[in-house]
Amino acid sequence: MVPSLSNLARARQRLLFARGFLANPRGVGSVIPSSPRLVGRLLGGLDWSQVRHVVEFGPGTGVVTRALLARLGPDARVTAFEINPEFAAYLARDIADPRLTVVPASAETLASHVEPGVDVAVSSLPFSIMPRHVRTGILTATLEVLAPGAPFVGYQYSTAWLKELRRFFPDLSVRFEPRNWPPAFVFTAHR
Repeated sequence: MVPSLSNLARARQRLLFARGFLANPRGVGSVIPSSPRLVGRLLGGLDWSQVRHVVEFGPGTGVVTRALLARLGPDARVTAFEINPEFAAYLARDIADPRLTVVPASAETLASHVEPGVDVAVSSLPFSIMPRHVRTGILTATLEVLAPGAPFVGYQYSTAWLKELRRFFPDLSVRFEPRNWPPAFVFTAHR
């Protein structure tokens, strides 16, 4: 079981996240981590009982990562891709769970780190503000490793990028979560 954070640990997590945003706003995308309501909407629509391997893109300080680990069984695993070295080190140090592997690399390199057959891909990446070639690389790699019919879930603060996502994942649904700052659009896509 993944331990919950104390108030002090939560404050440190938020401070680290805010520092990461200030250092690279286009890479982090928000000044504060996702709200519990956003995480609930992001992960709530899936049956986690049969999931054995999840890839996570942009875990930041681990808000979604902790929620994933809490939902997964003891034989499941999460491979998290984080390019911010401070966030990657924080995750590896603060989430002592053998089911978690932190890869300090871009999700573009996904196919070289995991085998095909991944059950779920979860993204907290700010796709709408990253360079097009990076988005394309990540989406192409995601298609390479997801099992047939497996979901790709994530959120964005704008719907503009979702038109591009639909070209890769035509089966796409979007829900709005107003109880987050900023409010977010949660997507679920299937290959």
